[in-house]
Amino acid sequence: MIAYWNPLHAGHAPAHEIFRGDKVACFETPARADFVLSALQGAGHELREPDQDGASALAQIHGDRYLDFLRTAWSQWLSLDPQNEQRQPFPSVWPVRSLRSDIEPVNFVARLGLYSMDNGSPLAHGTWAAAREGVDVAASAAHAVAQGARAAFCVSRPPGHHAGRDFMGGYCFLNNAAIAAQTLRNLEFERVAVLDVDYHHGNGTQSIFYERSDVFFASIHGDPLTEYPFYLGYADETGEGEGAGCNLNLPLPAGSSVAAWFEALEIACKRLGKWGATALVVSLGLDTFEGDPISHFALTAGDFVRLGERLARLGLPTVFVLEGGYAAAELGHNALCVVNGFEAVAGAA
Repeated sequence: MIAYWNPLHAGHAPAHEIFRGDKVACFETPARADFVLSALQGAGHELREPDQDGASALAQIHGDRYLDFLRTAWSQWLSLDPQNEQRQPFPSVWPVRSLRSDIEPVNFVARLGLYSMDNGSPLAHGTWAAAREGVDVAASAAHAVAQGARAAFCVSRPPGHHAGRDFMGGYCFLNNAAIAAQTLRNLEFERVAVLDVDYHHGNGTQSIFYERSDVFFASIHGDPLTEYPFYLGYADETGEGEGAGCNLNLPLPAGSSVAAWFEALEIACKRLGKWGATALVVSLGLDTFEGDPISHFALTAGDFVRLGERLARLGLPTVFVLEGGYAAAELGHNALCVVNGFEAVAGAA
């Protein structure tokens, strides 16, 4: 399988985050992508740097005001105090109900809150460059599939599926899966499905496509009654306007069995087939792994092979986009298991 990788990802390397109110070392680290790259390269898969510019899809997915802020956020932070090079900015106020979001405050931390859904997505000096290169990685993989590749894998970070049109969150700044889906649409795939298998609901992807009928979004995830992102991902969210019926959420209680997870996967796959998808983007979160430190499902390496096999049986041109997965040392092997399962079926077809 062709794997596109992000040569700038290591520039996004914040030292700590706020997790459930505590200051802790970041779970989302450069080592995550490095382990995946090493596993794919060791198995003989072709690694490529991005060869397409995703600017057009980026402008379709994210708003100009948000992009302008994110592009210059670190330089804005340093302009306040050169010593901020050694500090990470975090928001401290958000424009919740009854507060205005149409005005961009002068205060930097207030602007950071305007564009953040949480305080767990720390910025670093290389955040914009890494996230922006990830857009090109996603666009390149979509182009490869459009040119005839059966599948392509995006090895990039930071992840993207929690990022919405005008906000960051959940370690995500730009939505790579949405960029891949939009690129496929621009390349004349009429009906693109996004299947999110991350433990955490892809709220950003859902919100981006919620009123569209040309992109179907399906997600299998921990029940937001108890699991991040808490405020989206419920089963009654089925799309609005032209997108009515084009959104499928399959929330499962924390600690659900592997059997229950695969039952949900089967429901999602059948819905995608019935809807008539002509291409597939997989938000490949591997934090459903039994050893993940912040998630509560129990899939094993063998289960990831089975996942890859089922996805291949959909028979669709497929772009895999790396999302979560925080048992970093096992992440490469688990990603490779998905690829191996997919190729075992796709190669036999």
